Amino acid sequence: MTQSPDGKLRLDKWQWYARFFKSRTLSAEAVTGGKVRVNRQPVHKPGFTIKPGDVLTFAQSRQIRVIEVLELGDRRGPAPEAQSLYRDLDPPAPRPKDPAGPTPRRAPGAGRPTKKERRAIDLLKP
Repeated sequence: MTQSPDGKLRLDKWQWYARFFKSRTLSAEAVTGGKVRVNRQPVHKPGFTIKPGDVLTFAQSRQIRVIEVLELGDRRGPAPEAQSLYRDLDPPAPRPKDPAGPTPRRAPGAGRPTKKERRAIDLLKP
């Protein structure tokens, strides 16, 4: 990927390139709303320039993302290309456990017949 000649890129543009927001407008609104930090400092201007090595902290849906910028990129490409622009510093979220546990197997002959059992019943009918 090519990067800008000075090694910096607008924050809202980078977040859009990295596919954290569906549009640059949404990215800019998050920045102006004070919901983005760069290297632990609040940022309020979408034109704030970032460079590789910067750490971004921002809210995305219901979780807080902590991202290290690895590359700046030059376009909004496919997801694998976008994922190469950053490293996620968040620990993986624990998977929620199902309170009901695994789906229990029903006892043979209990409940409605399965498709296989219905075919067998149909073969018995004249």
